[in-house]
Amino acid sequence: MAISPRIRRYEQVLLDLDGCLWVGEEAVAGSPEAVTALRDAGKALAFLTNDVRHTPEELVQRLWRLGFQAALSEVVTAGSALQFLLSGRDGGAAFVVGSQALVDHVAEAGLRIVNRTEFASRADVVVVGGHERFDFEELKIATQAVLRGAELIGATRDRTYPMPDGPWPGSGAVLAAVETAAGRTASLVAGKPEGPMYQAVRDRLGDGACLAVGDRLESDVAGARRAGLDSALVLTGSTSRAQAEAADPRPTHVADSLAALVLG
Repeated sequence: MAISPRIRRYEQVLLDLDGCLWVGEEAVAGSPEAVTALRDAGKALAFLTNDVRHTPEELVQRLWRLGFQAALSEVVTAGSALQFLLSGRDGGAAFVVGSQALVDHVAEAGLRIVNRTEFASRADVVVVGGHERFDFEELKIATQAVLRGAELIGATRDRTYPMPDGPWPGSGAVLAAVETAAGRTASLVAGKPEGPMYQAVRDRLGDGACLAVGDRLESDVAGARRAGLDSALVLTGSTSRAQAEAADPRPTHVADSLAALVLG
């Protein structure tokens, strides 16, 4: 299956997940075929996501279930980027607001997890990511720890993510709650559009002409621009054509879908 001339010059393609490859539990029409065409054309692929609710292993299983071939080494999450960011530190105690997947990334970076202990509000670091069981107790402990001097680190600033019934609150909404309560701004954020995500993926792929594809101006397009990459915005997630056309600067490419971008 031939690919579009505008894609041929790129050696590497970074693909966002939510809103680009799938929405909820359904693959975006034509996206599995587009990914297959990229592989057939010899492009190196990486799947990037600001989703910190799931492990890379779970995301690989989901990719296969929805019709995409993928290897674990190709998946880079905001949690993976956070682990990459924290791994150079000399340990310390961490209170994590987030899913077990995010807790595991922080632990694997060498920090001691103090969730559900009497020391939680005295953590050295508070790491915040969105998850569906976020509650007042977590907000209280995170706020107390930050006010006592803990460093505040966010997984991402995505306010929402696309779902079939409409946008759901993302990690950025939870991070904003902690920042508001503590009166502090996170010192570091790992996911798109920040550098750690792209440092992590470049560590895996190496150098090469690279295109970043996603559905968000403020994360996918802005992140690509900061990393010095070309960007492609697809209109199957969080951004309308009017918003894309009004963007300054504009994405390198705009397409109705991944299939339209790759196969059109």
